[in-house]
Amino acid sequence: MARITHFIFPAITCLALSACMQSPDCFRQDVFCAALVTDTLGLDDHGSNQDAWAGLEEAKASGLANHVAYIESVDTRDYEKNIAYFADLGFDMIVTAGIGLQDETLRSADLYPASVFVGINQPQADSPPNFISITFPEDQMGFMAGTLAAKLTKTGVVAGVCETAGIDSMWRYCEGFRAGAIYQKDDVKVLIAYRENGHREQLFVDETWGYDTASKLIFRGADVVFAAGGVTGQGALRAASEAGVLAIGTERDQAAALGESGNSVATSLYGRTSFEVQEVMRLLRDGQPTGVVTGQILFVPLNQSFPENFGVEMENLRVILQDGRIITNVPFEQP
Repeated sequence: MARITHFIFPAITCLALSACMQSPDCFRQDVFCAALVTDTLGLDDHGSNQDAWAGLEEAKASGLANHVAYIESVDTRDYEKNIAYFADLGFDMIVTAGIGLQDETLRSADLYPASVFVGINQPQADSPPNFISITFPEDQMGFMAGTLAAKLTKTGVVAGVCETAGIDSMWRYCEGFRAGAIYQKDDVKVLIAYRENGHREQLFVDETWGYDTASKLIFRGADVVFAAGGVTGQGALRAASEAGVLAIGTERDQAAALGESGNSVATSLYGRTSFEVQEVMRLLRDGQPTGVVTGQILFVPLNQSFPENFGVEMENLRVILQDGRIITNVPFEQP
């Protein structure tokens, strides 16, 4: 069911669920408890799980939360049981990270109306009143990646590899990439590939497709590869590194996550999860409605092998996109 759970309160650290049964009284109105249930990537994913937990720890340190805890899921079949564990203990706010937990989180929101459920990267238009969706503008992240790719390419060909276009967030990533590349250099050739006609069971975990697809696009001349879509996208980043061409990741710090297999990753675009989790908690504690939250985006600094002005220009673009002074023109849903 779980790899490890920590309850953060004075002088106590729980290392197993059985040791945590004497938890703080989260049913009390003067005690605010918040928890995280990770997907199978675990806490040290260099992405939303790790950032969400950092946000909860910071909330505890600042006094915004009285108690915080987490469960690392080791199997997708345990998602709902892990969420229920905290709901049964009366936790006020239960955070789940990743689209893979969306169905279980929504069902849990129906079953446990006394708790508030926060889904990271789980867009949902029609949801229970106690479900809050924190999403990040994928089109803007793709756009930033596209402008950088157009600056870096020497062949004049760049590529985007994304999970199925049937998932709007994946479509926004790659179409944002296309828009950003053309915005930066209107004569750049942009090759885009989506994982279509694949098995549903392979959603976000089809590393072989990602690797093979990126390899084919590199053979067609692409010397910068952008990828999105969990492990599927990581397959494309591995192919780029093996071929010695530059890559741009998203969703987490892919260079750190992939290690030597990601040595060509110049930067990654990701959501400011730790900050947004605390903002949602603050609104909840103040009794303010939340609904859907669109968070801010960040990027991993480029290393010293790139001109310093590239990083400065990316930060300026990030701010301009956030302020709405540049519009990507990528719709929220496919036409």
